[in-house]
Amino acid sequence: MHTSLKSLGRVVGGEQTVLDALRDVVGPSGTLVMPTQSWQLCDPAFLGQEPAEWWPTIRDHLPVYDPRITPTRTMGAVAELFRTVPGTLRSGHPHRSLSANGPHAAAITATHDLDSPVGERSPLKALHDLDASVLLLGTTPAKITALHLAEHRAHWPGKHLVGNGAALIEDGHRTWVTWEELHVEDDDFIEVVDAFTASGGHGHTGLVGDAPAQLLPIRALVDFAAPWFSAHRTR
Repeated sequence: MHTSLKSLGRVVGGEQTVLDALRDVVGPSGTLVMPTQSWQLCDPAFLGQEPAEWWPTIRDHLPVYDPRITPTRTMGAVAELFRTVPGTLRSGHPHRSLSANGPHAAAITATHDLDSPVGERSPLKALHDLDASVLLLGTTPAKITALHLAEHRAHWPGKHLVGNGAALIEDGHRTWVTWEELHVEDDDFIEVVDAFTASGGHGHTGLVGDAPAQLLPIRALVDFAAPWFSAHRTR
């Protein structure tokens, strides 16, 4: 799920109240999953936010990803709280981790290869296989991380890889590791979700507090979006 706490309006207890409510709804037999990404650990060349002459120094001093303590960034207060809940498991990717709590948590977070942050060897594939649903709570479809899996399965003229890297522990030593991953986009995510629902794709909408909410099936959405991207992305 993707949540914007401020979009809900005034919530007594803030993110803790929201998370408690979500866990109550999912119940003990359900598994709750949230993106807990840590973009601050990306290669500075990938982010392109700092002068190039700073990049070697940044690479030398970025902390190693630790799923227990590395904070999320841009994921919201609910996701940051969720990753700290006892029993929550977090996948091993230093930038694109997902956290899960519930019976399927171990299976969802088990595989997360460096060069497949949102691809076939990531928790998104596990969510697709489990026929999970994505809940947007105060966020737009542009935030649906699962649609990046559809990008992996699509083909368009400008599809390409980009370099990235992170500080990791290898053989007991801190090492800077590099890889290539898919360059992902989200400019057309709202459009593809609109097309999915217009075509009869199953989903639910409602209002939670002041925020619009939308519940969508991941498998059906990804299976629709992959050929849609191939047909509509022209560059």
